[in-house]
Amino acid sequence: MTDWISTPLDSRVLRGALDLEHTAAGVRPHRLPAWARKQYPDPFLSLVEAQPSGVRLVFRTAATAVELDVLPTRTVFRGTPPLPAGVYDLLVDGRPGGRATVPGGNVLSVDTATWAMTLRPGPAGTVRFAGLPAGDKDIEIWLPQAEMTELIALRTDAPVEIAPDRGRRVWLHHGSSISHGSNAESPTATWPALAASAGGVELVNLGLSGNALLDPFTARTVRDTPADLISLKVGINPVNSDAMRLRAFGPAVHGFLDTVREEHPGTPLLVVSPILCPIQEDTPGPVVTESDDGKVVFRALGDPEDRASGRLTLSVVRAELARIIAHRAADDPNLHYLDGRALYGEADFAELPLPDRLHPDSAGHRRIGERFAELVFGADGPFAPGHARATHRRGT
Repeated sequence: MTDWISTPLDSRVLRGALDLEHTAAGVRPHRLPAWARKQYPDPFLSLVEAQPSGVRLVFRTAATAVELDVLPTRTVFRGTPPLPAGVYDLLVDGRPGGRATVPGGNVLSVDTATWAMTLRPGPAGTVRFAGLPAGDKDIEIWLPQAEMTELIALRTDAPVEIAPDRGRRVWLHHGSSISHGSNAESPTATWPALAASAGGVELVNLGLSGNALLDPFTARTVRDTPADLISLKVGINPVNSDAMRLRAFGPAVHGFLDTVREEHPGTPLLVVSPILCPIQEDTPGPVVTESDDGKVVFRALGDPEDRASGRLTLSVVRAELARIIAHRAADDPNLHYLDGRALYGEADFAELPLPDRLHPDSAGHRRIGERFAELVFGADGPFAPGHARATHRRGT
């Protein structure tokens, strides 16, 4: 019989979360702090910020068996096929060491027409990894990127130590559903996780599906989070939600950047425009879902002629972002711009089309992650390892 050792689930073993909520079941990681969560009424944002994309347990141990009790909450959007069960990825000394899912859990049914939500309670389950190599090693357990997860207990068959500081730079990334990890096969297969691994950095992922909308509370969250490198992938959500016009978009970008720079005045800061998305290159939003031979796909409802009145398309926001960054970079040498089509453009779309017309699949995530690592973390990139580490005024 295994003699299990329990380890408290707190900020000492959790990375990538900005807040921990104590629930009746255990601990729920959040990617926006409590004060920010009070400032928005949107139920969809409440859902996605609690999905722990990029959040992982990190510790050092000689254990050969690890168990993690969890209560997942899976989301089902009415009228669409259910998503597969979330995946837990295990890394041993940075290398893949196992993959698991958990049966059961809560089911949250969402009506996208009204955003009414109905919760059907379900049982907790246990993630088990056994047969791990003997000897001291660094363990990471990455939580599913697209289902809320309450952590109940962590057990090992040998003592756990806090993972030592490896001196890696912290990369904070904010973006939309692609950055969140939509359609990626597992949490370490999202493009930010892949790029972070290739770049040798610690990831804080603020990719928020449908909610990269230049919200002031998100800007303040980025501002207040210690980081050595910051990237902002913005533009597609204001288009596909039809949330603003060009008159509002430009000042909102300036305001977001001004807020971040209040506490990160010299941090390398990269603004990335949207990747290629043909349905919205020249057609305004909003976007809706529809069925195409039984498959759920997206369609843009706007009229291309409305661009003249200030409605946004991806072509419009790319031009505006390039203009704004060029203007600001004259006085801010650590501010950089990357056209998202350098990560995924027309040739990539021909080879790896977007399955639902909006999001890449796992192969697309790999392509984007590899390109980002090459263009941004590479020797000539704005996040090249030789660049000086920035200091955040409120953190370390």
